[in-house]
Amino acid sequence: MHVMVIGAAGMIGRKLVGKIAEDPAALGYDVGRLTLVDVIAPPTPEALAPIASALALDLSHEDAAGQLAARRPDVIFHLAAIVSGEAEADFELGYRVNLDGIRLLFEAIRKEGMREPYRPRFIFASSIAVFGEPFPERIGDEFMTTPLTSYGTQKAISELLLADYTRKGFLDGVGIRLPTICIRPGKPNKAASGFFSNILREPLAGQEAVLPVDEAVRHWFASPRSAVGFFVHAARMDTARIGPRRNLTMPGLSALVGEEIEALGRIAGPKAVALIRREPDPLIRRIVAGWATDFDARRARELGFVAETSFDEIIRIHIEDECGGRIGPG
Repeated sequence: MHVMVIGAAGMIGRKLVGKIAEDPAALGYDVGRLTLVDVIAPPTPEALAPIASALALDLSHEDAAGQLAARRPDVIFHLAAIVSGEAEADFELGYRVNLDGIRLLFEAIRKEGMREPYRPRFIFASSIAVFGEPFPERIGDEFMTTPLTSYGTQKAISELLLADYTRKGFLDGVGIRLPTICIRPGKPNKAASGFFSNILREPLAGQEAVLPVDEAVRHWFASPRSAVGFFVHAARMDTARIGPRRNLTMPGLSALVGEEIEALGRIAGPKAVALIRREPDPLIRRIVAGWATDFDARRARELGFVAETSFDEIIRIHIEDECGGRIGPG
C-alpha cells in the first residue's frame, strides 16, 4: 500500500510517521511506499528510508495537488493547516492554506480517477472549531456546525466537500474532528488554544508559562498519543459503518483550566504550579469563549475511537513520550 502524509512536518504528522516506523503493521496492512509532504521537506525516520520519499510542496498551488494525485496513494492523511490564531489574523492566508489546498487536492483526485479508476482513503484533520454558540450543555452528534472563527469555517467547508466527494465515489473520506491536543511538545505556536499546553509543558520543564484566560474556562482535550490513534484507526476501519455522515467528533476529556492546574500540582508539585503567570488576553479570551466545552462523542466511540479520561493521564503520557519519564530541567 502507498501511504501519503500531507503535513508530515507538523507535530501530529511526525508522530504518525513515527508510529508507522515503530510498528509497520499499525495501519493494518503493509506500507510498501510512503510519501511525506509539507511546505518544508519533512524528516524521514531511518527505519523508513527504504520506502519513504519527502517532498516540499505548497498544496495551495494547483500544480502541487496534481503532482500528489498523480502518485495515486492508496491512503492520504491530510494534516496540513495553519492554526486558529494565525487563520483569524490573516484572512487570505487562512483560506488559501486551509481551504484552497484541500479543494484543489479533491479536484486533482477526481480528475485522476477519470483517467483511470482511483478512489483513495482520505483522512482529514478537522476540528471542534466547526461548532459555534449557542451550545447545549453537552454537544451530541446531531448538533449543527455554525463556526464563529475563520479557521472553523474553513474546516467546516472542507468537511462538506469531503462528504460530497465521498458521496460521488471520488474518494473514501473520513473527517476527524480533533479535540484540542494537549500537551503539545515543542515550543508555543500561534494557535489560540496553545496556552492549554503551555501552562503544563513549560512548568514541567521548570519554566514560566502565561495563562491568558480564567481558570473557570472549560474545554475538550485529548493527548497527541490519542490523536495518532484516531488517524491510525481511521486508516484501518471499515468505513461502511460510518454511513453518509463522514465527519466524526472524536472522544476526549472535558476539563476546566483549573483542573489542568490541579493535575499539574498532583504530579509535579506546587513549585510547578507557581510558574504559571496570569496575564489576561482579550483576543484569546474572545476566541476561546466561542468554543464548545463538552461532547457526547457517541458515534466515534461506537466505531472504536478512544481517548483519555483524566488530565493526570494526559500529563503522564507527556512525561513518558516527551520527557523520558522525568520532569524538571534537563
